[in-house]
Amino acid sequence: MSIFRKIFGSSSETPNDTNENDFNPFQGIDSQIPVDEQFTYNFKKNGGKFLYCENTAELSEQFENILEENDWFESEAMCLESRLFRMLEDNKISFDKPQDPKFLLASCENLIADEGSVLFSSNQIKQNKPNDLPDNIVLVATTSQIILNKGDGLRGIKKRYTTDYPTNITTFKYFEKVKEEDFLHYGSSPKHLYLLLLEDL
Repeated sequence: MSIFRKIFGSSSETPNDTNENDFNPFQGIDSQIPVDEQFTYNFKKNGGKFLYCENTAELSEQFENILEENDWFESEAMCLESRLFRMLEDNKISFDKPQDPKFLLASCENLIADEGSVLFSSNQIKQNKPNDLPDNIVLVATTSQIILNKGDGLRGIKKRYTTDYPTNITTFKYFEKVKEEDFLHYGSSPKHLYLLLLEDL
């Protein structure tokens, strides 16, 4: 059995059903804790929902489940990456100059383990700021994109893009609305995020 299936659970399970308390067993520990376990804990703690997919057939099936759950079939979506257009076309989702997109379909640069965040750049979101994007995001990523921290992510971007270096590099961390009195999250722009995590290791 894949270690990611043990960690993330079967794609047929309801995502993010477990309740986490405020204790983070990984905080402040420089140890041998695998980055996948760190990301899992912190991503769920931030309110993210994920579906682990062993292959592309499972990914397509779980994407359809998300559309059905939210009644997004035959609606509009924002998508700025041509390699993802097929997923929308197959489900009759309009994405050409949408007027009222229900969600953003995107990939990412990396998944950041130590804070459970997602690293984006202009390759995925162009020059849009968080507030310019739909409140709902469906993210397609692979297990090999999980890294320890933002420093690793920035170094990876420099290595991948020797030319045509991307701009608008930013992280999204909060995936649910927070209490008004929670000043630690003041100024953040929470997004309702589904992560379709495809096994590629």
